[in-house]
Amino acid sequence: MTLRGAGLPTVTLGSGETLLFGRSPHHAVPDEDPDDALRVTAIALPRCAPHVSRLLGELIVGDEIARLRWHGSGETQVSSLFDAPGGARRVTVAEGMALLLDEGENQLVVMRGRQTGPTTYDDLSITVEVATSVPEPAARPRPVEDPYAELDATATAPAPKLPPLSREWYVALALSEPWLTGTDDYPRPPSNREIYERVLGWHGYAWNLERAQRVDDAIRSISALAFGPKEDPFNAGRGRAQNVRFAIGRRTAEVRLVTVDDLQRVERAAAARKVPPAVS
Repeated sequence: MTLRGAGLPTVTLGSGETLLFGRSPHHAVPDEDPDDALRVTAIALPRCAPHVSRLLGELIVGDEIARLRWHGSGETQVSSLFDAPGGARRVTVAEGMALLLDEGENQLVVMRGRQTGPTTYDDLSITVEVATSVPEPAARPRPVEDPYAELDATATAPAPKLPPLSREWYVALALSEPWLTGTDDYPRPPSNREIYERVLGWHGYAWNLERAQRVDDAIRSISALAFGPKEDPFNAGRGRAQNVRFAIGRRTAEVRLVTVDDLQRVERAAAARKVPPAVS
């Protein structure tokens, strides 16, 4: 099994070995049994955002399988290409889940995981290539660690989010509602009018969202936070507006700017007529 990524040295593992990766995963290497430690390699991913978990994932290589166990507090997408009808799959993996990797190339995408500026983030991509066993090469030396490097014990920061109960938060909830509820096999993004009516029904005050420009401005802010400046579809300058809105609605749900719990919260508040105070 081989792991590659931007700014990463190529790491190759054989049967019986384990790779730990994340923002600062060295603390998870077992130290009770030296034999266990020799079979475990830890590698820190470069330019990780502070909200990325110190230990993101654990790649375990067996005689016939390669398994990914996800430890990150955020979600990641795993896509793979293999010899099968259709030829590809993409799944979302959350904390505590495990996944058997397909033979061939597997792409791991940690959404908003790479820091590009003080408050800007891009997706962090890692490639894991799984191949059948070959005769074992000569023993490779373990990476020499800097004895003067301090362990990064900094607590994982919270992921960037919208201010709860703000105008953008409510608009994001209305925009991504079709993906949060999962009631449609192919959700369509709601119109400006539908977003305004949903926010008004939940909150009782809608920040003048009856004006289409107010909705568009909020969606632009949501898009910048969900995608980062490099991948923001508004900066790409291509595609129809409806296609852009579809991408933003799906991405907003994927990176959990708003969640199913948030949706249930506002629905309960509206049903009980416990409308939050107006925000100016």
